[in-house]
Amino acid sequence: QNYDKVGNNPGMSIKQSAGGAGGGGGVAAVCLTCKGSCSGFQPHSWRKACITCGCSTVDHTPGSDLEDDQRMGRLLVKGGGGLRMYKRNRMIVTNPVVSRKDPTFNTTTYDWAPAGLNQKLAMQYMELIPESQRPVSGTEGALERRRQLLTQLPVYDQDPMKCQSLASEEEITSMLLFVKQYKQEVLGVGEVALPGEGGALREAAIQRTAKEAKDRSNSDKKDALEQQDHSSTNSSTSSATGSTNGTDDGTKTEYVSE
Repeated sequence: QNYDKVGNNPGMSIKQSAGGAGGGGGVAAVCLTCKGSCSGFQPHSWRKACITCGCSTVDHTPGSDLEDDQRMGRLLVKGGGGLRMYKRNRMIVTNPVVSRKDPTFNTTTYDWAPAGLNQKLAMQYMELIPESQRPVSGTEGALERRRQLLTQLPVYDQDPMKCQSLASEEEITSMLLFVKQYKQEVLGVGEVALPGEGGALREAAIQRTAKEAKDRSNSDKKDALEQQDHSSTNSSTSSATGSTNGTDDGTKTEYVSE
């Protein structure tokens, strides 16, 4: 975990987190509508609903922060394969409380905040959100934000294997191309700025997009070279062991590239 101070105020920080405490832990999510009558969320094979109580997925307590960050990582984090982790920005605001006794502090933790903002702009952004909807840790506002993410970014909009009505390889290929395009051009491109200050952000966004395109190109070239090296290694290994495998009765050797 990394901590970055915002502005010059020591009472406020932005924390990038690769997961954290939350639900999960193997315990089935509780239904917030049925309360005790639902034994825990059991997903339907294709509906966004629980087969135990029939309520929607978003009516149950969300999974852990780790699960959320993994899901967002699959969408937002560019790069090669493997488990990609989204590093969310948490904002912690600490205000001193003046009293006659020992000084105390009020601390407010936001589960999420826009990245790259200074102290003043970050607070202005949060103050423009209705208080009941602010993603303050442990509040209904934070829970509502996680519900919105489940609704706005359902898994079947990202993974053809989660869809039920793709009837051909052509449709699957078309969806994969669509998902690739909206990951590159739509997701994660929002900027926060005061009126009249958007020009600098647009220029920064253009530069960032160009850098990401260059990084993707380099990553693709690296992956291609690694695949070529693996193919060459496997071919050489197979040739070197062919005579040995032929002399062992019924023995078969497999070589797996990792």
